[in-house]
Amino acid sequence: MVRIDRADGVELTIDAETFSRELVALLPAFLAGQRWYSAVDEPRVELRKVDTLADGWPTLMWLLVEVRGDNGAGVPSWYQVPLGATAERPDHVAESAVLGEISSPRGPTHLFDALADDELALRFAHIVAPDLHPHSARVQGGEQSNTSIVLDERYIMKVFRRVQPGANPDVEVTEALGKVGFGAVPVPVAIWRRNQTDLAVVRRYERSRGEGFELATDSLRELFNRRRPPRDCKLDFAEDARLLGQNVAHLHVALAEAFGAERADGAAWATDMAAQLHRVASGKLDTERIEKIYDRLRTAADLGTAIRIHGDLHLAQVLRLQRSWMVLDFEGEPARPVEERRHPSSPLRDVAGMTRSFQYAAAMALRAHGQADHELRVLADAWTVRNVNTFLAGYADVDAAHRLLPQSRPSRDALLSVFELDKAVYEVAYELAHRPELVDLPVQAVERLLNGEDQLPATEPEA
Repeated sequence: MVRIDRADGVELTIDAETFSRELVALLPAFLAGQRWYSAVDEPRVELRKVDTLADGWPTLMWLLVEVRGDNGAGVPSWYQVPLGATAERPDHVAESAVLGEISSPRGPTHLFDALADDELALRFAHIVAPDLHPHSARVQGGEQSNTSIVLDERYIMKVFRRVQPGANPDVEVTEALGKVGFGAVPVPVAIWRRNQTDLAVVRRYERSRGEGFELATDSLRELFNRRRPPRDCKLDFAEDARLLGQNVAHLHVALAEAFGAERADGAAWATDMAAQLHRVASGKLDTERIEKIYDRLRTAADLGTAIRIHGDLHLAQVLRLQRSWMVLDFEGEPARPVEERRHPSSPLRDVAGMTRSFQYAAAMALRAHGQADHELRVLADAWTVRNVNTFLAGYADVDAAHRLLPQSRPSRDALLSVFELDKAVYEVAYELAHRPELVDLPVQAVERLLNGEDQLPATEPEA
């Protein structure tokens, strides 16, 4: 039986089979409306776990939901859904967070995402981090694969919506970096684990000047409004980009210390890239030509070392603090399997993610201000070149990072381009799934990189 305690003191008990059947009927439409859900064809949804976390009214429950595509034949994905239950539909909860209603012995019971309600989010936080005794909760918006809640304006709780058995990479990496004394990441102060699986983490809430993509967009907006070269603008981003490059290089040195470094395996990198390419193939890409470029890594000699990396580094993953940048979200690209995200890779894969992010910021700002304006296109290109170059120069300022990279400059440049191609392929899949109106941006990037194919291989073969 499933127990729900009402505010009027009445204890409702609902037959578990009936509850599960009605809840499963509501879940597909709810999941399809969530940013953190990875849609599959012909989904089959099953409840793997239902717990009551807090009695009272509204009731706080916790669901572990399994989703398989192809009517149950596909690979499973698991999602956690903190669930609220109440007698009346909560008007303050967004429509997308409402599952619907189920029947009970005392009439309809309304179900909704508990993290969309400040009261239940706070009760959930007391379960995740009981030693912190938070008094207030505020949900942050805009995240893709998680839900983050600010507690007392002092801490931030990240709830991993899509869960995998074992350690979450974001927790695993930041814990390890904290142990080696690297301070430019948010170190966990509380972790909620069930059955050895990381479900949520709490960290200190960092006040900042803003996240990188927001600050880059502000810089581009001023550039377009003034129609002056980037260096003549008050919000010129170049010094921020240089400092960011230095911070990313120090991050890679710390990751090598925390997890070790090993000889690069170009064949393994090519295999991972090809697997991703075929997972996201959309008919918009020349997959055969792209895979041939990846295959050149299999015989390349000067590839540097392989380390644990961030895996999804871009401007929206960094916060500008007073004197430095803080790097966030070490989960890696959500579309890649979690074990693949843990594979050691070149630091240049993270660097490529950031250089692509500068290009993306400029392209999106240009689209918002008018792509047909030739003068703005020239300014956008100038902004991109200036900030990519200063970011790379900042990275090169850190001597300890050089030992992790290919030894020759041509090999570094070529390998960076290969990783930029891999990142652009990933972006095609992301935009098709979430913002199809923007898919032309990464498609154009893929085409541009393919047109410069002679620049791509890193690649004197091994003797």
